Amino acid sequence: MNQNLSHLLENLKLVTEKIIAHCNTILPTLPSCRTQNTDVVSLFLVDSSLDDLKNVMNHKDNRIVSVKARIQKIHHQLMGLRTSLAGMEEKRYSELEEFFIRIRDIAYEVKYVVSSFSPVQYLTIRLPQVIEKIKLVKIQLQEMEKKYDAGMLKDEEYPRQQMLLQTQTPDKGDIVGLEDEVDKIKERLLRDTKQLQFISIFGMPGLGKTTLAKKLYDDPSIVRHFDKRASCVVSQNYQIRNILIDILTSMDVLNEDARKVADEGTLGEVLHKCLLTSGRYIIFIDDIWNVDAWNQLQTYIPDGRKGSRILFTTRDEDFASEASNSSKASLMENNALKCLTDEECWDLLLRKVFQQNSCPENLIVAGKEIARKCGGLPLAVVVIAAVLTNMEKEPKLWEDVAKRISSHMAKESNKYMNILKHSYYSLPMHLKPCFLYFGIFEEEREIEVRKLISLWIAEGFIGKVEKNRRETVAQMYLEHLINRSLVQVAQRRRDGGLKTCRIHDLLRDMCLRIAKEHKFMKVIQNRLSIYEQYQRLSIHSRSIPSFSRPFGLHVRSLLGHLPDPSTFIFGNLKLLKVLDLSSMDYRFYNSTRVEHLVLLGFLAVSSIPSSIEKFENLEFLFVDNSEIVEIPENLFNMVKLRHVYFSGGAQFSKSWRERAAKGETFPKSILQRISSISIDDENDEKILRYSPNLRKLKCTFAAFFDSSENNYRYPILNFLSQLESLSISFRRSYVIDDPCPDLTDLPSKLIRLTLSNFNLSLEQMKMIGNLLDLEVLKLRDGTIERKRWDTNEGEFKELKFLELDEVQIEQWNTSSDHFPKLERLVLRSCQLLEIPSDIGFCDRLLKIEVHGCEESVELSTLKIKEEQEDYRDDLEVIISHSR
Repeated sequence: MNQNLSHLLENLKLVTEKIIAHCNTILPTLPSCRTQNTDVVSLFLVDSSLDDLKNVMNHKDNRIVSVKARIQKIHHQLMGLRTSLAGMEEKRYSELEEFFIRIRDIAYEVKYVVSSFSPVQYLTIRLPQVIEKIKLVKIQLQEMEKKYDAGMLKDEEYPRQQMLLQTQTPDKGDIVGLEDEVDKIKERLLRDTKQLQFISIFGMPGLGKTTLAKKLYDDPSIVRHFDKRASCVVSQNYQIRNILIDILTSMDVLNEDARKVADEGTLGEVLHKCLLTSGRYIIFIDDIWNVDAWNQLQTYIPDGRKGSRILFTTRDEDFASEASNSSKASLMENNALKCLTDEECWDLLLRKVFQQNSCPENLIVAGKEIARKCGGLPLAVVVIAAVLTNMEKEPKLWEDVAKRISSHMAKESNKYMNILKHSYYSLPMHLKPCFLYFGIFEEEREIEVRKLISLWIAEGFIGKVEKNRRETVAQMYLEHLINRSLVQVAQRRRDGGLKTCRIHDLLRDMCLRIAKEHKFMKVIQNRLSIYEQYQRLSIHSRSIPSFSRPFGLHVRSLLGHLPDPSTFIFGNLKLLKVLDLSSMDYRFYNSTRVEHLVLLGFLAVSSIPSSIEKFENLEFLFVDNSEIVEIPENLFNMVKLRHVYFSGGAQFSKSWRERAAKGETFPKSILQRISSISIDDENDEKILRYSPNLRKLKCTFAAFFDSSENNYRYPILNFLSQLESLSISFRRSYVIDDPCPDLTDLPSKLIRLTLSNFNLSLEQMKMIGNLLDLEVLKLRDGTIERKRWDTNEGEFKELKFLELDEVQIEQWNTSSDHFPKLERLVLRSCQLLEIPSDIGFCDRLLKIEVHGCEESVELSTLKIKEEQEDYRDDLEVIISHSR
């Protein structure tokens, strides 16, 4: 036995020597890693790579124990280089960007070789070479610092000119040159014609079709004229079921359950019945390409002979004529948009860049040349205006812009793609990856802002700026992109916040082109090759075969309609940071070796993985469940998990609640946001106490019997001292005599509060009014005691937004002094007799909205508007008959 063992050890020694010799032979020929890295970089991406390296270094891997000291040395040296660069980051030097790329690439190289299946002998040879490479970079950086201190570095050439971090006024729907079209189409929409009428607006991309149609759709005279309004967007790869869902959702006639289970036929019947009984309606269909889509959709649209209208936009003139020939409408009118004249382009440019101010004389010549070279395309004007707005108003800089804009722009996007690229190259370094990421999403898709921000953070695009949280910084970045006219607001929350956004097709096409050039990401439309050399892959085809799967340590992000994840070899996806499987119902987590995904920061699935605790760096979990799920205990034990979203609701597991009932204690979690969970009794309340860092909570409440106090009460949440946003939906109980069980003290730092299905006493309303930091209050589908609300001086000191939605209240006694900072008031389907006239004297009130309320509410609103006309002209009033 000893002789055999000795023989085996001798053989192992020979094999080891051969491995070392082989490593020495092939090492000079090996690249840093197997795939080219992207040259889209920022300081935050450098930080992210260094954090990833640290996580790989700290992960339990016996294979790297002998070289861990060298990895730690490399990390320390790279951190030193990063610190040196941080002080110069605000300056826009090409040399600086190159150093960011080199530091990021070295960190990535170490991650790559450490995470590969390379023998430790290979690492002992490779890592010292990396250290030598860092020494060389350090010497070169010191030379650059000397140039920097001596003022010898030059700013980058345009379009990376001295950009000011000011923001442009968001697009307010300017229709320069289209005023006649607006008047003509409005007359057709409002004319006294009983037949169903179809009105199309067509023209090349960027002419302002959507802007014009949306301006008409939101015009007060249109809103008043039609009893129902609905809208949808139709892309090239349309699905009639999704179109029907969008139309019904915009009309507020489709609940969440129906949206998930109803088939096309059922949805079509619902739409047909709704339109048939709703009186006069208008439907706005944006960006429709295919006449087949139109033919299928119109089968669900009744005439009714009530003067209804269908308004749609299309890029294809042929489609407009084909739709006219195939339409059952008795009237069909097509409207072709023309290009702007040079003067109209100049007028639009002036509005975008200077708003109400005049253009300096020394900029007029260059400005008119820029306008002329926009080729009559409003989109081109808007994009270039964003560049000019964020640039110093110097003639030389404007002349530089004029020289670099192509003088020939035709109808196809590639003819004027260069002008669009100016907006990208003029972005600050930290905004570039954020903007390119929009190419990941499918065409015409409304992107949920909450999810977009989570993806940005998980990708490493966002870092902390001063004392701001990363979510706040990401929100600022998105606002910058919107104000630069690169991203559009699709939907705002009722309080004015961003809910969804989208990107114009032309700009999305630009994202894809630039992303491909820089190896930033790739969209898969047809076939997925295992040899894809991109770090981020987004699969838009639903027909990728299961045997076709991503492969390789270079893959960082996988999104879209992925093939069967159970076939994935997770050992070869160790550096994966983003995995979105929400579009499928695969239980990938039952696959083997998922523990290798140590860097995973974002996960979207249809159910909670049983192995969830193995993802030790997970920060964001999105569960797209259709039914209430149980939250496992190990979820709250994860050391980095901060945001959890359950689209179909969740509850704490039975075993967890039983342990709480026995008085057991639990580890404290770092969770900052949960949406949405059920809190049904004191055991749920006890569990929640171990999440003291919660800032946002969406939940359902049930009143329960508290044996210690011998009465019914709602859960107590005042122990959540960091909570800023709270949404509670009360579940009605049929075993309680008291209609208003005690809603005890709410968390004291609340900024946003939403209550649904409530029945509150006057004292409880007073308690809400005394929340010192409350800025947003939404009351939905509930009743206040005696249907009367009396406010008092000293309440609602910070409130800016107030919404009353189906609130049973008949008398509201208040004063402008009780809402000193109120900016916006929204009432929906309220039976309130009238809005107190004193509300109009709130100093900061800018907008009153009344939707689907009693006539008395509408009349009191108009009275407030009339009274205020003698004092101010900035109060906006919106009244509509629909919700």
